[in-house]
Amino acid sequence: MRYFPAEFEPQSFVQLIFPHPQSDWAPYLEEARACFVNIATAVARYQPCLIVCDDVDLVKGYFSSHENLIFVPYQTNDTWARDCSVLSVIDEDEGEPLLLDFTFTGWGGKFDASRDNEMSSSISHVYGAPMEKIDLILEGGGVETNANGSLLTTAECLLNPNRNPHLDKKGMENELKKHFGVEQILWLNHGYLAGDDTDSHIDTLARFIDTDTIMYVKCDDKNDEHYEALKKMEEELKVLRDIDGEPFNLIALPMCSPVFYDDERLPATYANFLIINDAVLLPVYNDPHDAEAIAICREAFKGRDIIPIDCSVLIRQHGSLHCVTMQFPEDISLRID
Repeated sequence: MRYFPAEFEPQSFVQLIFPHPQSDWAPYLEEARACFVNIATAVARYQPCLIVCDDVDLVKGYFSSHENLIFVPYQTNDTWARDCSVLSVIDEDEGEPLLLDFTFTGWGGKFDASRDNEMSSSISHVYGAPMEKIDLILEGGGVETNANGSLLTTAECLLNPNRNPHLDKKGMENELKKHFGVEQILWLNHGYLAGDDTDSHIDTLARFIDTDTIMYVKCDDKNDEHYEALKKMEEELKVLRDIDGEPFNLIALPMCSPVFYDDERLPATYANFLIINDAVLLPVYNDPHDAEAIAICREAFKGRDIIPIDCSVLIRQHGSLHCVTMQFPEDISLRID
């Protein structure tokens, strides 16, 4: 049997990929780098942060301190660590961790992701766990686990014909249960964000913050284009049940006011937070709803510090804070020379 650790469980380190001139961050590279420095510095206050970068010496110069920061060289296509990094499971029969390297195709072939897809195998020497290559297109932002047998996802993403067209719903459920050892798949058929390239990744919409609780995005503005879809998503969340037949506790996050860049609405979402040891890194957007989101998270995440980080630049490339990070459970060590 396998066990898929939840993000709210103890961690060993967080991984991110630093922006470089050949990535899509080029038009505002220094602004993007400043945001990544803020994220890595915040993580390093609580646990190690592994930074994948094309030029180690250059990137080190962006940090005033290197404590809890580990740098590994590799040039990626882009910087969405959530979706091109490995996912971690525990082989309970062997009592050992295992890294699952799924196939990443740039969210269904939208963008060149050939180097992103090879990243994990290229830097596998830094991980203190074996890696298994999985012939299945799957991104980390597309799945959420509650550490008690349930995996939450969206049909728009995982059943999209641009990912694994040979698999129907039952076939995909079988794959997820096999690789992650979960007992049930919870599907959301509604919910989206304008400007999102991922085909409605679950980590932009609804998140497990503990075994029994889902935090999700709610839109109260009937004139907003998201109102109907997110209302239907909320109704779906209300009828979900855990493996014991119990409903989940639901905590609503506000919807950001519309944010535009180059006349395009951007996917600003407070649900794209990162849970780490003793803290939560919360994306904010210089929006009137920031304070409300911070207050909700402070109430919900008792015992964890809430660290707001301005992610206004991240959403210009259609993702946010959770999308550029990947946590590793405490069972995975780092092999650093």
